[in-house]
Amino acid sequence: MPPARPPVVAIPVRNEAQRIDPCLRALAAQHGACLSHVVLLLNNCTDDTCGVVRALAPSLPFGVVVVPRTYPPPIAHAGTARRAAMQVAAALAGPDGIVLTTDADGRVAPDWLVHTLAALDAGAEVVCGRALIDPEEARLIPAHLHEDDRMETAYATLLDRIHDLVDPDLHDPWPRHTEHSGASIAVTVAAWRRAGGVPAVPLGEDRGFVRALRHVDAAIRHAPDVTVWVSGRTAGRACGGMADTMARRMVRQDEMLDDSLEPPRASLRRAQARATLRRLRALLPATGPWHDAVADLAALLRLPAGCVAHMSRARFGGMAWDRLAALSPVLRRVPIRRADLPMHMDAARRIVNSLLVARAMPHVLPAAAAESTVR
Repeated sequence: MPPARPPVVAIPVRNEAQRIDPCLRALAAQHGACLSHVVLLLNNCTDDTCGVVRALAPSLPFGVVVVPRTYPPPIAHAGTARRAAMQVAAALAGPDGIVLTTDADGRVAPDWLVHTLAALDAGAEVVCGRALIDPEEARLIPAHLHEDDRMETAYATLLDRIHDLVDPDLHDPWPRHTEHSGASIAVTVAAWRRAGGVPAVPLGEDRGFVRALRHVDAAIRHAPDVTVWVSGRTAGRACGGMADTMARRMVRQDEMLDDSLEPPRASLRRAQARATLRRLRALLPATGPWHDAVADLAALLRLPAGCVAHMSRARFGGMAWDRLAALSPVLRRVPIRRADLPMHMDAARRIVNSLLVARAMPHVLPAAAAESTVR
């Protein structure tokens, strides 16, 4: 069903007088769908961002709500600003509405909104889009950084494919991507409220928000056709953000990969455990199949069966998973050295191939096939 009223976009802004004009014009140039309002949360701005917005606003096909805020330095970060911007936007959208968020240095694609709404109409409560570096600015970034990103993204995609094959998500079918960028997230107001909003943290508020949504079983779609172009600058607004990361890697390559990545066999076990928990929660407690699923999950997680049985009854499946994963000694994240990435990619490819063979031959147990490949 379409939203009761057009969606609202929330944007945290810090001194973006040079970039807010193309950002807003891209939102105004959407094909096939329209916005109700755009909320600009001006976070301790000291430039003429407000003046630029006021001059442009009368020509835009949506209302512009400018919210100037002056925060104490310890909390004047993107987490605080995005959280507040989405609170204002949710109030405008209404309880049955939709809120999207992007970045002030971004330019959404002309079909950004219509593809986002299509994913929501298909049953998603959350839609994560892809953030691509502006092509012109990408040319200024050294080739080795592009190659590092390409390799890391390819590995993340292999691990995600393992999860897709072992623990498929009806709301997030393949193909999909693995990004959780604040440059492109849409959420129903109901799911936003259920998750408690965006966490007011200095860094990674977007990832934290998606974790909170998973915790309460929000239906999340990583839509490959929802895209936004973002700045490739190396002097950013957030200390420790993407710009700082690129600036650091231009000097010296990081030794370790992103901490969300892990060895492929660990990813396989994680996927098997999540699939088993999903099956367990679909069964009636105290029946034979339920006890069998508890035993299977306890063996995978190396936790006492009583603990697994108790925690699996949590209100939300995501809540149960988070608690179990935090306790399991075999799901502790193992960092990956960049130098070892080719080896891990080969192992991940073997697991994916074996799972695809198992899918084509249903009589072969997928887990057994995958395990035999990497022994």
